[in-house]
Amino acid sequence: MGFFSFLGRLLFASLFILSAWQMFNDFGEDGGPAAKEWATKLVVVEKFLTSNFGKATVKIDTRHFVAACIVLKGLGGLLFVFGSSSGAFLLMYYLIFTTPLLYDFYNFNVGEPEFVRLLSEFLQSVALFGALLFFLGMKNSIGRKQLKKKTPKQKTA
Repeated sequence: MGFFSFLGRLLFASLFILSAWQMFNDFGEDGGPAAKEWATKLVVVEKFLTSNFGKATVKIDTRHFVAACIVLKGLGGLLFVFGSSSGAFLLMYYLIFTTPLLYDFYNFNVGEPEFVRLLSEFLQSVALFGALLFFLGMKNSIGRKQLKKKTPKQKTA
């Protein structure tokens, strides 16, 4: 069972690790294609924060945001492979911060093809988040069950 658990974690985390590796290789001086994709979405977040909290409260640098995504995905994936709960939490933080921004299906009408594509990818990210929650729940429940095991009584002759 231990090998299959490790293999499952490896296959699951490979999605995040390979994505982080690709983003790292494409990073360059300007942050790469990921920075271009994030730039417009982060401007909307800055406007929202400025309108709610006051004048020029936050300036989000796109390159720093992409670098943070690379670290969260890469480090979280590597830690997750070895069964660490902190790796699962890092991947969950990545999904919480990026999924609603990256897959903004709510900006399109229901009949548009872009709506269907973005909604599908959004739901896939939600499913990944659910799998991480399941991993954390199982990891915690197994630990408690093993602590509750009683030692067998010795037979007297």
